[in-house]
Amino acid sequence: MEERMSAAHEPFLAAAGLAGVKRVPLPGDAGARRYVRLVGSALLLVEVPDPAECAAFLRLRQFLEEQGFSVPRLHAACPEKGLLLIEDFGERRFADLLGHTDPVPLFAGAAAVLPRLQAAIPPFPLPRWEGAAMARAAAETFLGWWWPAVFGAPPAPGVAEEFHAALAALIAPLAGLPSVLVHRDYFADNLFWLAERPMPQRIGLIDFQDAALGPALYDLVSLTEDARRALAPAAVAAALAAYEAEAPPLLRGARGEEVRAVLAGLRHLRVAGLWVRLARRDGKPRYLDYGPCTWRRLAERLAHPALSPLQRFFDRHIPPPLRGNPPHERERAEEESNVS
Repeated sequence: MEERMSAAHEPFLAAAGLAGVKRVPLPGDAGARRYVRLVGSALLLVEVPDPAECAAFLRLRQFLEEQGFSVPRLHAACPEKGLLLIEDFGERRFADLLGHTDPVPLFAGAAAVLPRLQAAIPPFPLPRWEGAAMARAAAETFLGWWWPAVFGAPPAPGVAEEFHAALAALIAPLAGLPSVLVHRDYFADNLFWLAERPMPQRIGLIDFQDAALGPALYDLVSLTEDARRALAPAAVAAALAAYEAEAPPLLRGARGEEVRAVLAGLRHLRVAGLWVRLARRDGKPRYLDYGPCTWRRLAERLAHPALSPLQRFFDRHIPPPLRGNPPHERERAEEESNVS
């Protein structure tokens, strides 16, 4: 990969004065973007194959920087080729620090930044990420990918209708909530701890190109109910307290807990299916490693009264032993990947 990227991107790097610099490819995530660390330059070379995604990243990056947030500085761009040179925040992701750093300041800081982030409404249009959109996305991954992988076929029409009816009832508490800027993936893999900077710049933000307008508590749920890992209870408590200190009254107490439960249930349901899609469609079976954590999160939220419509659907159609990754899905995805 390093040799291929070197040959394809040498003119771009040469124009930026980085010809011949040593390159270290970094692991990618769920998307198609590729990252290469340019050793000694404090820069990353990013390849963004999707022109719309590249444009969204550049537009939001500039806006967030103007609003005083720590986003990667842009050093060079060739949007027509999907090539970017951006600031490298280094090995300071929350996800990299959790094993040897007190998580309480990190999560309290990340939550404290959210009200200011949510108040920054861009002057350009953003997609809507509200109850109906979340329900559609959850149905697409859960019924479209998880269900066939477990049951061997898509759900019968009546079952699918019942599922959609459950989601329609589930999202009712979200109606009328104000829409704010939501990152949509505000969690440990996309946040950096830049300790030398003052707040709010202390929290480095990446992967914000899918930002949308939606409920304020969505990013708080992403942060405190990470679908990939268990979090220290003290860190979660600190994040909730830091956010609630600044949250509007509408989002505090029992009302806030109800909304968080619904948002969490929808997110975990969608992500449980997303892991299967990444394994089956994209040949990335490693994401199934997160399945057990996601399903534990979903089970915890199904116990909340606000999720009773979805709980009843599960009780009728999905026996507890099936509530998890599809059996042998990892082996199947790995075999297909090897064949291709």
